[in-house]
Amino acid sequence: MQEVQAITKYVRMSHLKLRQVAREIQGMHAMQALDLLKFIPRKSARLIHKTLTSAIANAENNHDLSSNLLTISSIVIQQGPSWKRFRPSARGMAHRYKKGTSHIHVKLTTKS
Repeated sequence: MQEVQAITKYVRMSHLKLRQVAREIQGMHAMQALDLLKFIPRKSARLIHKTLTSAIANAENNHDLSSNLLTISSIVIQQGPSWKRFRPSARGMAHRYKKGTSHIHVKLTTKS
């Protein structure tokens, strides 16, 4: 049983929003998950689709594995560093807010 992975770091989206879509495809066959992600109308689905496509390409090109044999063994969404920004407010003040980032880790294994 071989394991292949792909990582996308510093994605400009909240880890909580990404985890909602990641839970849907956990444990699925890779090609079936790609088909499902195409029809989910969310930015998080597009970002996970991109990472999953990269993992499948890694399996085919680096390990000579067929994409039909691959299963998603784990998909982990980690919280990345936050971007600190300021928004102008009344009386010449500024309020601080954070823009979140995330890291996407996809691991694929063969069925055998």
